[in-house]
This record gives sequence, C-alpha cells and structure tokens, in this order.
Amino acid sequence: MNLCVALFSNHMNQTIQQVLIQKLLAMADDELILAHRNSEWIGHGPILEEDIALANIAQDELGHANIWYELHQTLTGDEPDELVFFRDAADYRSAQLVELPRGDWAFTMLRQYLFDAYELLLLDQLQHSRYQPLADACAKVRNEEIYHLRHTSSWIKRLGLGTAESNQRTQAALDELWPYVQQLFVPLPGELVLVEEDIVPDLAVVHKGWLERVRPFLIAAHLTIPLTDTPPTTNRSKHTPHLTTLLADMQKVARLNREAVW
Repeated sequence: MNLCVALFSNHMNQTIQQVLIQKLLAMADDELILAHRNSEWIGHGPILEEDIALANIAQDELGHANIWYELHQTLTGDEPDELVFFRDAADYRSAQLVELPRGDWAFTMLRQYLFDAYELLLLDQLQHSRYQPLADACAKVRNEEIYHLRHTSSWIKRLGLGTAESNQRTQAALDELWPYVQQLFVPLPGELVLVEEDIVPDLAVVHKGWLERVRPFLIAAHLTIPLTDTPPTTNRSKHTPHLTTLLADMQKVARLNREAVW
C-alpha cells in the first residue's frame, strides 16, 4: 500500500487529507497570484534583459502553481483551470503579500526576494516529506527557485547600495512589505497534524531560518529592518480588495465562455 492510500484510509487520515488539500491550495494560490503580478511588468521592465528575466520568473511561478494544483487534483479531482478561472476571491487562499499591486521596480524585486527566500527554505524541508508526491515535486521547483533567489538578491544589493533614491525606494518597499510577509509563516488551521506526520515542516522553524538569512542580507544592503512584524491578518480567507480586481482581469476571458476549449 503506498503512503497516499495508507495515510487516508481511515477517519483520522481523512482529516489529514483535508488539511493537506488546503495546504496545497494555499501554496498554489500564492504562486499563481505572484506570477500574475510579475507578468504585469511584461513590456514595462527597466531594461530589455530584465523584462525577459522577470517574464521567465513569472512563467516559472505559474508552472509551480500548476504543480501544486495538480497534486491538489489527485486528492480532490478538481481541475486546475476550474480552480484558477472560476473561483471567486473569497475562495482563494493566497497570502495578502502576493495580492498587493506591483508597485515600482524596488517593490516588485523586494517582494520576490522575500518570497523566494521563504519558498527555497520551505522546499528544502519539503524534499523530505513523508508524502512522496509532494517530496518528488520539490526537485524541479527547487532548482528554479535557486535561480530566482540569486537573481532577486543581486537586485536588492544593487538597489540598496545604489543611489540615495534607489535605497529610499527599497526601504519604503521593505517598510510596507515586512508585515505582509509574516503571514507566510502562519500555519493553516489544523496544520500541526501535517507537521506531526512529517508531511510539511514546522513554519516556526522555517521562519527562524528565513530571518537568519534575510536579516543580515538586508542590513548589508543598507536597509533597516522594520519593527512592525505583525501580519495584517492570519486568516487566508481574508483578502485585500486588490485580489478582486486582479481576478476580474485574469478570469474575464475564461468566463466569457465556460465551455471553450483552451
């Protein structure tokens, strides 16, 4: 009997399954919405090379979202396209961090850096998940995230140590983003059972590793760590108004004809 069947063969394991379903959905929604925000830069990047680079990162994040949606589908039968194009904002489980408008280049690069640092640490742990489909999926995603973090790290150094204006813009972005990024480390309701089963890591441990990585890096880039670190919400069912606007744009073509074949 494989692990998937063994885990979910009785009532208690059905509870584990339901929490895992929500975890996969949250991971997928984060990637999808972040990919959409980054795609808004296509044709507007500061230089051609960065326009292409960020488009590639957005495409990678979209691919990662699809991986998590497909794992979700194996447990629920829900088609990824159905989840993406025909859910309303209230049914999404994305963190508010990724919903925020793209802002200026410093804002986009810093958000991507903070998310990349979180995601790479999470993937390092998920590679050892006892839920083998999840562990297997991490290999490809992790390789791409290594590139993402390397790329965004170089930009934060450049902006933080650059001109007075670039430093000021990056600091303003950090002041705004710092509370939002903390929501990534808030466990979902019932997530402790996944930690106990060695399916996902303890987010408190991930958070500790994240702080150990990003704090000295940001300080070395002449940026000041904000004192406020309370997330605007700990509930992934609560969203900013920006998500509704984003989904209206992202979903409008699909909703014109639900039966269309893509």
